[in-house]
Amino acid sequence: MECCRRATPGTPLLFLAFLLLSSRTTRSEEDRDSLWDAWGPWSECSRTCGGGASYSLRRCLSSKSCEGRNIRYRTCSNVDCPPEAGDFRAQQCSAHNDVKYHGQFYEWLPVSNDPDNPCSLKCQAKGTALVVELSPKVLDGTRCYTESLDMCISGLCQIVGCDHQLGSTVKEDNCGVCNGDGSTCRLVRGQYKSQLSATKLDDTVVAIPYGSRHIRLVLKGPDHLYLESKTLQGAKGENSLNSTGTFLVDNSSVNFQKFPDKEILRMAGPLTADFIIKIRNSGPANSTVQFIFYQPISHRWRETDFFPCSATCGGGYQLTSAECYDLRSNRVVADQYCHYYPENIKPKPKLQECNLDPCPARWEATPWTACSSSCGGGIQSRAVSCVEEDIQGHVTSVEEWKCMYTPKMPIVQPCNIFDCPKWLAQEWSPCTVTCGQGLRYRVVLCIDHRGMHTGGCSPKTKPHVKEECVIPTPCYKPKEKLPVEAKLPWHKQAQELEEGAAVSEEPSFIPEAWSACTVTCGVGTQVRRVKCQVLLSFSQSVADLPVDECEGPKPASQRACYAGPCNGEVPEFNPEETDGLQDFDELYDWEYEGFTKCSESCGGGVQEAVVSCLNKQTREPADENLCVTSRRPPKLLKACSLDPCPARWEIGKWNPCSLTCGVGLQTRDVFCSHLLSREMNETVILADELCRQPKPSTVQACNRFNCPPAWYPAQWQPCSRTCGGGIQKREVLCKQRMADGSFLELPETFCSASKLASQQPCKKDDCPSEWLLSDWTECSTSCGEGTQTRSAICRKVLKTGVSAIVNSSSCPPLPFSSSIRPCMLATCARPGRPSTKHSPHIAAARKIYIQTRRQRKLHFVVGGFAYLLPKTAVVLRCPTRRFRKPLITWEKDGQHLISSAHVTVAPFGYLKIHRLKLSDAGIYTCSAGPAREQFVIKLIGGNRKLVARPLSLRSEADAPPPRKAHPKEALQTHKHQNGIFSNGSKAEKRGLGLAADPGSRYDDLVSRLLEQGGWPGELLASWEVQDSTERNASSEEEQHAEQALLHLPFTIVAEQQRLDHILRNLSQQPEELRDVSSKHLVAQLAQDIFRSHLEHQDVLLKPSERRVPPVAIPPHKHVSGFSSSLRTSSSGEAASGPRRPHRKPTILRKISAAQQLSASEVVTHLGQTVALASGTLSVLLHCEAVGNPRPTISWARNGEEVQFGDRILLQPDDSLQILAPVEADVGFYTCNATNALGYDSVSIAVTLAGKPLVKTSRITVINTKEPAITADVGSTIKTVRGVNVTINCQVAGVPEAEVTWFRNKSKLGSPHHLHEGSLLLTNVSFSDQGLYSCRASNVRGELTENTQLQILDPPQVPTQLEDIRALLSATGPNFPSVLTSPLGTQLVLDPGNSALLGCPIKGHPTPNITWFHDGQSVASVTGLTYHILAAGQILQVANLSDKSQGEFSCLAQNEAGALVQKTSLVIQDYWWSVDRLATCSASCGNRGVQQPRLRCLLNSTEVNPTHCAGKVRPAVQPVACNRRDCPSRWMVTSWSACTRSCGGGIQTRRVTCQKLKASGISTPVSNDMCTQLAKRPVDTQACNQQLCVEWAFSSWGQCNGPCIGPRLAVQHRQVFCQTRDGITLPSEQCSALPRPVSTQNCWSEACSVHWRVSLWTLCTATCGNYGFQSRRVECVHARTSKAVPEHLCSWGPRPANWQRCNITPCENMECRDTTRYCEKVKQLKLCQLSQFKSRCCGTCGKA
Repeated sequence: MECCRRATPGTPLLFLAFLLLSSRTTRSEEDRDSLWDAWGPWSECSRTCGGGASYSLRRCLSSKSCEGRNIRYRTCSNVDCPPEAGDFRAQQCSAHNDVKYHGQFYEWLPVSNDPDNPCSLKCQAKGTALVVELSPKVLDGTRCYTESLDMCISGLCQIVGCDHQLGSTVKEDNCGVCNGDGSTCRLVRGQYKSQLSATKLDDTVVAIPYGSRHIRLVLKGPDHLYLESKTLQGAKGENSLNSTGTFLVDNSSVNFQKFPDKEILRMAGPLTADFIIKIRNSGPANSTVQFIFYQPISHRWRETDFFPCSATCGGGYQLTSAECYDLRSNRVVADQYCHYYPENIKPKPKLQECNLDPCPARWEATPWTACSSSCGGGIQSRAVSCVEEDIQGHVTSVEEWKCMYTPKMPIVQPCNIFDCPKWLAQEWSPCTVTCGQGLRYRVVLCIDHRGMHTGGCSPKTKPHVKEECVIPTPCYKPKEKLPVEAKLPWHKQAQELEEGAAVSEEPSFIPEAWSACTVTCGVGTQVRRVKCQVLLSFSQSVADLPVDECEGPKPASQRACYAGPCNGEVPEFNPEETDGLQDFDELYDWEYEGFTKCSESCGGGVQEAVVSCLNKQTREPADENLCVTSRRPPKLLKACSLDPCPARWEIGKWNPCSLTCGVGLQTRDVFCSHLLSREMNETVILADELCRQPKPSTVQACNRFNCPPAWYPAQWQPCSRTCGGGIQKREVLCKQRMADGSFLELPETFCSASKLASQQPCKKDDCPSEWLLSDWTECSTSCGEGTQTRSAICRKVLKTGVSAIVNSSSCPPLPFSSSIRPCMLATCARPGRPSTKHSPHIAAARKIYIQTRRQRKLHFVVGGFAYLLPKTAVVLRCPTRRFRKPLITWEKDGQHLISSAHVTVAPFGYLKIHRLKLSDAGIYTCSAGPAREQFVIKLIGGNRKLVARPLSLRSEADAPPPRKAHPKEALQTHKHQNGIFSNGSKAEKRGLGLAADPGSRYDDLVSRLLEQGGWPGELLASWEVQDSTERNASSEEEQHAEQALLHLPFTIVAEQQRLDHILRNLSQQPEELRDVSSKHLVAQLAQDIFRSHLEHQDVLLKPSERRVPPVAIPPHKHVSGFSSSLRTSSSGEAASGPRRPHRKPTILRKISAAQQLSASEVVTHLGQTVALASGTLSVLLHCEAVGNPRPTISWARNGEEVQFGDRILLQPDDSLQILAPVEADVGFYTCNATNALGYDSVSIAVTLAGKPLVKTSRITVINTKEPAITADVGSTIKTVRGVNVTINCQVAGVPEAEVTWFRNKSKLGSPHHLHEGSLLLTNVSFSDQGLYSCRASNVRGELTENTQLQILDPPQVPTQLEDIRALLSATGPNFPSVLTSPLGTQLVLDPGNSALLGCPIKGHPTPNITWFHDGQSVASVTGLTYHILAAGQILQVANLSDKSQGEFSCLAQNEAGALVQKTSLVIQDYWWSVDRLATCSASCGNRGVQQPRLRCLLNSTEVNPTHCAGKVRPAVQPVACNRRDCPSRWMVTSWSACTRSCGGGIQTRRVTCQKLKASGISTPVSNDMCTQLAKRPVDTQACNQQLCVEWAFSSWGQCNGPCIGPRLAVQHRQVFCQTRDGITLPSEQCSALPRPVSTQNCWSEACSVHWRVSLWTLCTATCGNYGFQSRRVECVHARTSKAVPEHLCSWGPRPANWQRCNITPCENMECRDTTRYCEKVKQLKLCQLSQFKSRCCGTCGKA
């Protein structure tokens, strides 16, 4: 429409003439169609398969002939016929086989592809050359040619496209996709030169994969081609291609031509197997093979779902990845498959933020302090504080009440609770002498709680290591005065081992090892260092201390040593100096020589002291036999390698394979563990990241071979009936699971097992009884008031499906009004007066109402037409005379109306519709006896178009919601379902004539009135603001528009006479002028309506209110060729004086001179494109606007308000001046002119040196409901399938820029609808997904902007369930499993078992799955053990119990919608079983019975009877047994009552000797007969020996217990057990007596308390998600208002003392990061995306 904007003053006349000429064609078509009746229904299809034809007829209503055809056709049954069906033309020929032709029978065969008349039935007699035309026309639906979809209809060949539509020219692309773009396959061409020799007789030319098309090979040379094939099932084949012809190889047609010098091979495809073309040597010369074919792209990149969030709260991020997807097997494969195709571009990862909710406050603890004791039990403590972590990861300490919802961690714990080391003394050694007095020794060791030799024992408590001993044998030597020191060398070693104790937490002397002897022979010295050291347990390090810190004697640091004799001589030295070394009796003895290597490298091991037999003089090892065995020192152990072991992988065994064939899965447990102590067997499980080695595999494939064919049933379909016996069906297919996991469908003969049932009975119960009502009888009177009745029968549908009449008591009560109703005919005539004067009359109002703005309720009187907005309440009155109002009846579209929740039929003559919806449109009829009046209701949609009435009365849930159109959306022609406003329908072609449907009489006139281009601006504003208010807009402009609406009429009212007058005028106009006249009359009507409204407003308003303030209305582009009829010139506006008419703003378009790029100053008007040059010093943009009230001018650049400053100025005449323009000033500048009646806006583009500009948007548009959406280029569009998508690309440049569209960087061709730079994608599908680019280019340069289109698919149940079933088998092969469904399924299980619940789902993007149990999220159900697996697709419920019973449901959600599926778990129960008879109850007499034994069973297995405790026991009958005479025996009566109740009494009984007969009679006999058999029982005994006790209690205590309510407390008293003598006893002695209460409620003034709260503090933040405020909460006394301890108010809930506040998005006032993953954003180069640019302002600004 840019041409119209720049036109000269003479342009409107040319445009008018063009419209006149174009309307003639339309008018003639409308007149031609107006003579026809409506089209009839479609006939049955001419074929049941293979593509047939169906026709529809219509009738000519004129007495003259009608133009056009009375029949139309469409295709039908477009499914392939089974192979056995045969050719359709051959069937028609064979129908003549039993009809003689020239006296003879023939078998006729079809003659196809006749070029002259392909639709005649020509047949050839079999075995002859006779060809006869047996019929001039073949049956409708017969193909014209064998290789074409074109079909014969009524003897003519009609074009049929690949979409099976008549007249369609749509073709398959080279890939076999109907109307495709060729992107699903690739062209492969090449040449092969043979290199054959005598040793190499054949070679491979090329391998052509499954699904390829249009294959052509040409061999030139002497060699010969042949084929090898391999099907997807692995079957191989070969064809030698010996002769010319067409062959079928693995169901693929092969055409082969053999010539002397070449061979040609053609295959149309698609190939049903993989083919290998080979060449065989047949001559000396070389051959060449040229080949060409289209190969399907079988692998594509597919974007994955987002990975789990990096943080559970406080803000994290999640990424997507890309996976290679095999389109043939529908599974994910290795990436190299997708890299094989250059066409595949791997999508970049996406990043999004997640879990933005702030983390709740949590307890955080410091490390434990050192233990207060190193052994024997100590304590250690730590500090625990409540902290909060913000979104940047900063941790701050907060008040403890914020953590009150989680238990506080302990602050003290015991430690080192093992026993302290103790001294352990070994056995004494033999005495050092053989006679007299000597010494004996023992080794004393410090042993810890693990039995290891260690330090840490107190020296004060150490047992002594030597003592005197006396041998009773007398000595012959002189008796020594002192005991002799031990000669045993291991005594000193024992001391050394003791001295070499480990460092402990007590300061102690730690000696180092002795140095080497200072001499090599003879006597020398050895030295060592001895330190005072202590072990610091916190850091596990050793510290040196001053010597005086250690208690006890310090070990020696020097000693003598003997290194053997020098030069073989026996040394002579002083006994005192040598310390008795010369007195050793033996030369050889045992000694400790260090320790063995530690048994473990970590986690605690042991070392054993090495004992060797040494030569004491040479210190060399000797044979152990030389040392005395009895003197061998004891075994010594010490702990070593006490550090914990490093983390390592613990690997379990492989579990059994999940499947026995067809590739299953094996799993095993692999976890990272950390061995702390081997002795305590203490192991800790760690996170996987702490194990450095790569994690071993936890899953592997197994049993990878094909399964035998088997039956696979699908889900049962819903029952055909809800009750009364129905059937349900399912599909049962013979399939084979292959070794790659895929399924191959096979013929039923391949499955040897008996086929599973494909249908079963269901709903086998009787239906509830219901009433069957007859028709109403005629009125009981011929005039006046009467009644009508009808009969009712109670009927019931039985489970067999048969209907039966039952007793009426079985049916629900029938209201009286259902069987009788009043009726009213014409009033009976009185004698002597005409009856017509007394007939009922309805006072109707002949008006037309058009609602312009939302109102809650409107009142109307019958007789008119109302065009209303949805959701309005309507009250319709029917004012009558001479008729009783309760007898008024109402109808809608001929159907009787009764009251419902939506429509109220009142007994006072009015009808109320509560909220108008689409199904309420129609004709409402009010009947008062014979008098009838109608009222027509139509609905106006959000785009100011009449909304179509539904074809049938549907419920609101079924009716599509009325679409809210964008205010700026262009007016589109909406199809009207009843044929009134269809595209090219009768009413449109006929013009504004009288409609055939009386209810649609004024529709076309009202539609044109609503579409009128020159409609006064305030009504346009009313519609637009109405749309904006529906969208809950809150901008300042829309609030002003709301104020302007206060001065508008809610409903426009017009007289029917005025519209009838217009319709009559139009019907009398010549056809060629009717369209122009109608527009002129409609414009005049709009102006008159508005003028009368303004006059009415002037009467109503006060003088001070008549000036309407300027109102800013959002810019709205509106173009109309006829809006000038309502405009006045600017001169006229000035001359009109103070009463000039109100007028919406209009911006004056002026054409300015051509721009010079070198001009230093550029002055222009709107509607131009300005090109900035290097010398441009100033740009002045003029904007002149007229209107009343005077318009307000505002400027915007690229949709944002212009910010004025020193360089960008607003001149007094509202012009915009840009001084010293720079590159940042480039863009689209829009001048907006606004007043109370409307607005106008025009744009101008300012470019740099004429370079192209593109108007862009950076929003994301998500659509799941609207049938069409529009967005500017640069935005991201997410929508469901089937929607029309328009992408606007407004460009500018000097010279004018040319627009080119690309999809995924490929230029878009002509089939896409391009209009003024916009791109229209109709009925989008997944194939339309991609990146759409708009390139604007001219000689100055080019600019490209992109829009990403994503197709959403709502969650739904996949048709193939094999994948989810395989997943269930792999997850738990031994667990029972069930799949959920929208209708629900059921699984019966044993208690304690585990079950797998599968949620089959598909959708795009992949839906998120949430599980519920009986309506609650499984996470919130207590006592439920579960695991969620496979991204939510599988729920494993473990340890099933009664709590696990019930309905489980999975909710699948994505951006396109949601789906709920459910299943029920039923836990199998325990039950009683009757078993064999028990032992007889008596050995004789007549009362012996045997009771059958009861067993408690579960699944036929006996379990503990307590499981059946609550179950009803089965009734069992005892069996008589042992019915015979008994031997004599003592018989006793019951004991008499005790003579005393307590304190000791006596009771007696009678004892007799009796004999019991088999008959049951007992006879007394002599006592002697019983005495022989048994001792006589006692007849007296003591009883009630217990003490006489009673409960006693004290008086009530004071009322000062805990408060339990307002003024309510608790008081106590003591209750105790005592004897009647007052002796107190334990309470158990009185347990048989009822105990008196010890507490009771009482009134207490101290409990007159309540919670008191202060005002909230100011919020800690003005915006964002993290502001909070607090208040003081205290417990106060009601009378004194003083604070008291809070526990007194604990009987009432404590009010909250903090809350979140000001949770609104912040304007980014300062450039700083607001999330902690900005480094990741910068690393992934995502800073350009708007959602990350703002969140990561600081980091991205540095990038």
